[in-house]
Amino acid sequence: MRLYRNEPNWIPPLVAERRAFLDRRKNPFFGHADVELFLAWRDGQPVGRISAHVDRHLNDFQQNDWGLFGFFECEHDHEVAGALLDTAEGWLRERGRDRMVGPMDFTTNDECGLLVEGHERPPLILEGWHHPYYSELLERWGLSKAMDLYMWELRLDKVEDKGGFHPLIHATAKKVTDEHGVTVRNMRRDDLEAEIGHFLEVYNAAWKDNWAFVPLDETEARWYTKSLRPVLDETWTWIAERDGEVLGAALTLPDVNVALAHMNGRLLPFGWAKFLWYRRKIHGCRVLALGVKPEYQDLGIAAALYIEHLDHADPERKKIWWGEMGWILETNEAMNRAMEGMGGKIVRRYRIFDKELAGTGADEAKAWETVEGLAE
Repeated sequence: MRLYRNEPNWIPPLVAERRAFLDRRKNPFFGHADVELFLAWRDGQPVGRISAHVDRHLNDFQQNDWGLFGFFECEHDHEVAGALLDTAEGWLRERGRDRMVGPMDFTTNDECGLLVEGHERPPLILEGWHHPYYSELLERWGLSKAMDLYMWELRLDKVEDKGGFHPLIHATAKKVTDEHGVTVRNMRRDDLEAEIGHFLEVYNAAWKDNWAFVPLDETEARWYTKSLRPVLDETWTWIAERDGEVLGAALTLPDVNVALAHMNGRLLPFGWAKFLWYRRKIHGCRVLALGVKPEYQDLGIAAALYIEHLDHADPERKKIWWGEMGWILETNEAMNRAMEGMGGKIVRRYRIFDKELAGTGADEAKAWETVEGLAE
């Protein structure tokens, strides 16, 4: 709060939500991860923070020995940044990690990446906003780019000015129902647990080949469902199915940051009243996830989900009519070309950094095994 108090584009998070997220007794992430949280102090005042964590689910699924860092916040001070990063690196080395990757708060399923382009815009829901000098602090210490994540802006007025979505998108979407017998419906809020289960089924299948992806388990899905329920609008959620089988899904959230910007991170005593008042002014959304199971991706279901978003937008009634989609990996050519075909433009870029940790305990153990093998 202190570091950003003079930044008009930064949106204070809900303090209660952040406390719950970092509570080892509540957040199921701690059940499969080792986590340490560090604060840097100077003259009795905290001047920086960082997490270091080892996610066993990520390591098992991706078959790697990565260590992660996240929640990086720091004054514009290389000494402080160096102390934080040195501490996180040392903690990860002690646990045999061969690479330091981040920022991730805690995984790619959460807020991740450092904002490196798009500082002139306030963030949407579940998007980070970071001081522009952070990238220089990380790079000067020795971290380098591992992957960029794009946020694409889609605006109904821009789409209409350009004559609408590319005709191929409309034609492909029409075939989904007419030729392939797929139906698209909204998720049912009164049966949200089951619907999130359907979404999870698609999510873990559709994203499994993504860089740094780690699947969500049922416990984590319930956790996210509980967290998102207060802001979820079922009319902006979709399930694509055929003969009782779920094939694809889309989860879009109204940009409640419009209301959070006026709450100073507090629900009480007047936070709820402000939220109810300002949510009427929400005209944007974030397409948090849109995917199709790999074996059905040639049916055009993604196109049908795009059209559902287009048809549901309603600027005349002062409802949601624009949004951001992502993040999308810079290497995901299919999705990035689809965004171009819908008249989108990249408005934010988040960056994940990494650094090799040569000489870790894991490296030394592998080297010793090689020596023993040669000796035999």
